[in-house]
Amino acid sequence: MKTIGLLGGMSWESTVSYYQFINRGVGERLGGWHCARIAMFSVDFDEYVECMQNAQWERIGSKLAEGARRVQDAGADLLLICTNTMHKMAHEVEQAVDIPLIHIGDAAAGAVKAKGLSRVGLLGTSFTMEDGFLRDRLAGHGIETVVPDKDDRDVVNAIIFDELVKGVASDASRVEYLRIIGDLQRQGAQGVVLGCTEIGLLVGPDHTDLPLFDTAEIHARAAVEAALDR
Repeated sequence: MKTIGLLGGMSWESTVSYYQFINRGVGERLGGWHCARIAMFSVDFDEYVECMQNAQWERIGSKLAEGARRVQDAGADLLLICTNTMHKMAHEVEQAVDIPLIHIGDAAAGAVKAKGLSRVGLLGTSFTMEDGFLRDRLAGHGIETVVPDKDDRDVVNAIIFDELVKGVASDASRVEYLRIIGDLQRQGAQGVVLGCTEIGLLVGPDHTDLPLFDTAEIHARAAVEAALDR
């Protein structure tokens, strides 16, 4: 079994989900008392939020690279950035280490294609919905994305930063997300990529008939497969 490296804390709420998904996945695959070998470096998210607000992406890249090196030095054989938004700096992270990075966009694309879908809605932070780093990655796999209009993108983003990363999942916010998901379906979305690793804490398959792709769970599952690949 390979050691899975996690660069987490962005936010710690979803990093908890990663830890659970990975260990459960290994247990299901191997049985007995097996659990995952994990090396993790968890950051102080407040520093990253301040950098994002001031568009200091170069500084974020340097911080992520440093964290990735710490994970590698701890013995990791492969690496996950446990958040969608920070994949904006995935190249900088890959350049900082010698171990492979499992990109969240590739994992999500694989799950979408396995369902036979080619057009999906995308929810996430404003950076994820508006920048090309994730949409282009999905497009490279032949998957078209649609995003909410500007007002609804602001709603989605505010709920992430004001509530979900702080562990708050309110009924009112769930209603808003489901309304927006309905709008994406009317735009032709065959499913919705939950392109923020906290969104799965708010909405899931029990809330809508439209296929949802929880990137935290999908990414973690890809790590399990890589760690157990012989």
